Amino acid sequence: MNPEIDTTPTLEHLADIRLAISAVHAAPAPAGTRLTYVIGGGRCDGPALSGEFLAGGGDWVLVGTDGVSRLDVRATLRTDDGALVHVTNIGRVRMSPAAVDRFRTGELIRHDEMYGRSSPLFDSGDPRYQWLNGTYTLAVNEVSLTAVHYRVFAVG
Repeated sequence: MNPEIDTTPTLEHLADIRLAISAVHAAPAPAGTRLTYVIGGGRCDGPALSGEFLAGGGDWVLVGTDGVSRLDVRATLRTDDGALVHVTNIGRVRMSPAAVDRFRTGELIRHDEMYGRSSPLFDSGDPRYQWLNGTYTLAVNEVSLTAVHYRVFAVG
């Protein structure tokens, strides 16, 4: 790579996502604890992408023995103009023991109280939203037992 060329990525705000969690199921796993968060619905709002998340998606989280949560989200967004967009999202969350205790009581842990980052990817066959298929994103996360919030940025 040519060191004279600036390859620093840029970030442009794409949307804010708020998901409601309708249930959480926990089970021991060989590498930690498996938590399944069932998405009850939600909302996406941004300058070029807005809509409602359909109920029935989920986040299959593995909380490793190292305390790091490994996110694996699948959800469907119906845009305000009727298009369907499939969303996948992987990421990592690390919290201090005090934040974990607050999380367990149901508190929302804000972005500045933990390390929570993810990479939502969007897929749509609708011509109006096919630009999303080639857009890589980065999100800053906030989490609780009943809600997840993402501030999503397109990486340029």
